[in-house]
Amino acid sequence: MLETKAASGYPPRMFGLVAVLRTLFRAARRMAADPNNRGLVLLVGGLVAGGATFYHRIEDFSWVDSFYFTVITLTTVGYGDLAPQTPAGKIFTMAYVLIGVGLLVAFVTEAARHLIAAGAPAGRRRDRDGPPPE
Repeated sequence: MLETKAASGYPPRMFGLVAVLRTLFRAARRMAADPNNRGLVLLVGGLVAGGATFYHRIEDFSWVDSFYFTVITLTTVGYGDLAPQTPAGKIFTMAYVLIGVGLLVAFVTEAARHLIAAGAPAGRRRDRDGPPPE
């Protein structure tokens, strides 16, 4: 399938990716402003930064590959193009996945909650019990 390019030179789907990433960063900013979620934002940020630093230093991945592997691992995609080669990297990755996936799920859940709350005006929000009474 041939992909046409927009006037900017990027494939049209790239704009969708940019919009999704922009929305996620906005949600993370809203969460960081909320004292109840600030710790979760810091934990996930530290988890990603710490994992990337580990893979950069121990596995000798480039910084781009380190962040790529961190995100692919935590989202459980696992393309298989990169893998830890050292025993320390393998042991770290086992613990990293067990801890990181749960934190990432909590983060995405809270981000979705913030996005839904920010996107729905108070009068139009629906509870689980159905539409608001008229």
